[in-house]
Amino acid sequence: MSKKTLIIQGGGFRTGFTAGVLDAFIAMNYNPFDSYVVVSGGAIAVSYFLGGQYGKCFDAMCLLAEDKDFMSYYRMFDENGVMDVDYFKQVAETLIPFEMEKAMQELKNKELSVVMTNKVTGDAEYYNPNRKTWLDSIIASCTLPFVTKGSHQFNGKEYMDGGWSDPLPIKWAVENGGTDITIIRTSPPDLKVAQSWTDYFGTYAFRTNLKLQSCFENNHKKYNQAIDFINSKHKNITIKQIAPDSPLMAGTYSNSADVISKDYRYGVQKGLDFIYQLQSA
Repeated sequence: MSKKTLIIQGGGFRTGFTAGVLDAFIAMNYNPFDSYVVVSGGAIAVSYFLGGQYGKCFDAMCLLAEDKDFMSYYRMFDENGVMDVDYFKQVAETLIPFEMEKAMQELKNKELSVVMTNKVTGDAEYYNPNRKTWLDSIIASCTLPFVTKGSHQFNGKEYMDGGWSDPLPIKWAVENGGTDITIIRTSPPDLKVAQSWTDYFGTYAFRTNLKLQSCFENNHKKYNQAIDFINSKHKNITIKQIAPDSPLMAGTYSNSADVISKDYRYGVQKGLDFIYQLQSA
């Protein structure tokens, strides 16, 4: 039996592109998926998508980019970090309200897995949120060491960004029954990466915890292995990607409403192109 799975990569403010793709899906009434596996910013994007809220994820990205309550370099040495991820709860509840009940209804007989990194073990956890824990799981999956408060606690555990333990969870999706998989990417499809400056910092900062140190040391390798897996042939598994042809204008941390707008419009076009290609196949 076919299981249609949507995987959404993280990417900080590059999520503007993802918002565009998903708005194209909403506009075209396209949502054939049985399950969703989301990482970091992808968790924000899928929430507004499941709520059927056209344009709202884009609005949230622009608000977060320019609101000093969320992002301020004056807080560089503050415990909440440059980006205050807890502020997203206020965004989702009051500023750009997330339609929780509609999203829960859309998830009836479906499954949502939010990827988070356990800060003690360094392992990926694939959490199925409910009404009470939905926003906490998003914040946990988006909590970046060195840039935000570093970890988020709920359900008696301490978590950080899911991108550090499973940045592109294609293998996990296949192991959990995914046969017809669509991946929304925030980086070009075949672009492999080297160890980032945050990975270097993490390798040093968590040197007393070998499991967590390994998480940062091997993060780029896991990502590159996932790309190899996507590009390999698999029996009875179809993998489709929606990705920018070249690096997006926004970065994980660098942003402006203008830059996010351009990435968003590009995402809308890519989403529409994807649906038209499916319909004409």
